[in-house]
Amino acid sequence: MKPPRFWFADTTGIYAMALRPLSVLYQFVSNRRWTRGAHRKVSVPVICVGNINLGGTGKTPTSIYLSMKLNGLGRDVHFVTRGYGGKLQGPVQVDINRHSADDVGDEPLLLAGFAPTWVAKDRGAGVDAAIAAGAECIILDDGMQNPAIAKDLTIMVVDGGVGFGNERIFPAGPLREPVQSGLQKSDFVLVVGDGAVRFPTDAPPVLSGALQVLQTGMDWAGMRALAFAGIGRPEKFYNSLRSTGADVVQTRSFGDHQKLPVAILKRLETEAWQLDAQLVTTEKDAARLPSDWQQKVLTLPVRMNIADEEPLTAALAALFD
Repeated sequence: MKPPRFWFADTTGIYAMALRPLSVLYQFVSNRRWTRGAHRKVSVPVICVGNINLGGTGKTPTSIYLSMKLNGLGRDVHFVTRGYGGKLQGPVQVDINRHSADDVGDEPLLLAGFAPTWVAKDRGAGVDAAIAAGAECIILDDGMQNPAIAKDLTIMVVDGGVGFGNERIFPAGPLREPVQSGLQKSDFVLVVGDGAVRFPTDAPPVLSGALQVLQTGMDWAGMRALAFAGIGRPEKFYNSLRSTGADVVQTRSFGDHQKLPVAILKRLETEAWQLDAQLVTTEKDAARLPSDWQQKVLTLPVRMNIADEEPLTAALAALFD
């Protein structure tokens, strides 16, 4: 789904006002689910990486960043995720040699390259399975609104380029819950990318993050590229690719998590040949490609960089005191 323009316009727009009754119903159901949740405390620290916006904000790179920090502390960290787009109910540990995006979703395949990853539609069951397998710490991916498990540290990720839009609840706006309630659940707010996002004075500490291209020795400078992506904000990927010096001669955007059939891939391949360009996509999109196509398409790897990471690093270490 591509977000409608009115989500990021004036809150008094005709569409936002007309959809407000549905927003009230959505919020009522969400609040009831939260208050009736178990919020069960488990035996290891649980770190939640989430957001209050629908769509991508940078949660997956943030989760990878945290896993690397925790591994540096000598902790055996496991990811637990719902596995959006996958058919397996779980709990199941992701095996990148056996599972496909159709089985577990695209993001779990990416996460599994950094730490053991569990897909479970029932988050509580997934956490229990990870602990039974030896996890010393859980990173709960996209779990801010899930009431099954109590969180010891919650990081709310915000896309600096769009902020909270019109600050309306879905479907009148892009939010899963009000800004204030999201801030009250959070221990840190991570703003990814440039943008003037405003927060109240009683907000938790606000950190600044940026996605940086991972240096792999690949020479992107001057490469003619046809870039395609099916993520929340494809423009971020295109700009990252341009920052390497690549000549992005054409872009093609698809829906978030959209699976690309071979017919579309062949069309992209033909267009790239006509433009004398190389196909390039994101790591998440590459996880959805058929295996024979993964050799034809270059992937631009990016990693999260947090400028003022000391408070977060201290909070991670404190979880194990």
